[in-house]
Amino acid sequence: MAVNPSRDLAGPLKPADQVSPWLQRRPNQTVRFLRRAALPLVGATILLLIIAVALLVPLISPFDPYRQDLRGRLQSPGWVDKEGRSHLLGTDQLGRDILTRVTLAARLSLGIGLVAVAGAGVVGVVLGLISGFYGGYFDDIIMRLADLQLALPLILLALAIVALLGPSITNVIIVFIVTGWPVFARTVRASTLSLRQREFIEAARCLGCPTLRILVYHILPNVARPLIVIASFELGKVIIYESSLGFLGMGAQPPTPTWGNMMAEGRAYLDTAWWLVFFPGIALVLTAAAANYIGDGINEFFDPRNKRS
Repeated sequence: MAVNPSRDLAGPLKPADQVSPWLQRRPNQTVRFLRRAALPLVGATILLLIIAVALLVPLISPFDPYRQDLRGRLQSPGWVDKEGRSHLLGTDQLGRDILTRVTLAARLSLGIGLVAVAGAGVVGVVLGLISGFYGGYFDDIIMRLADLQLALPLILLALAIVALLGPSITNVIIVFIVTGWPVFARTVRASTLSLRQREFIEAARCLGCPTLRILVYHILPNVARPLIVIASFELGKVIIYESSLGFLGMGAQPPTPTWGNMMAEGRAYLDTAWWLVFFPGIALVLTAAAANYIGDGINEFFDPRNKRS
């Protein structure tokens, strides 16, 4: 009888129950990876699409977002004017193209959100590092300011500051920086308190490493992940509050379009021109939801409990 040498060298085939446990776990790990990555991917896709539309549509749109055309006012989505140009989302009460104004408002809202979150993050990180690393009077003063800030309703405080400084884009950004830093500061402080007693920090001190270098190169990288998650949530919150201030007339002033003041102007025409409120509102909802999806996804993806499961 002929013998198959390759079969003899390879040995007997393994039954299904003797396959390597790593190979058995690999499909499940892939499914869990895709499940954890789904939320940030969906959020990032939506946000990138909104950013792309906000950047490209005003560049290629034939309509001036500020030019009024009273003969073409309150036209429904898809209306074609006498020049053969299509208004995909219709026109508002002054005959201005809704699509062009919504995308221009997206630029403004995203710009305000990113600048405000970045500013609040910088202030909060610096104060949180000082509070957690030095302690003492620095910690008491900074944390009492943060507690006072968090005790006040954000929207009421924002309204008070804007009423005092006057409604403008710059003042809105200042409001969100002033009201947003405590969240970052408390998170960084808590992490710094636990990290400053670790062996690698003590070793850096013994080697004569300057305090600034310890804070920037040894402590700050270890608090980066929660800061990214917080920043994602704060971006969605700032965009919503910016629209709320615009709706109340305390944000950017007309004719500058924002989602908030567009909805405020269109609420009087809900019965006859629903698109004046619907399209700015859906843009606001999608942008805020995308930012929250990114934060939720990043938080779940890096959660150690998910990695052990």
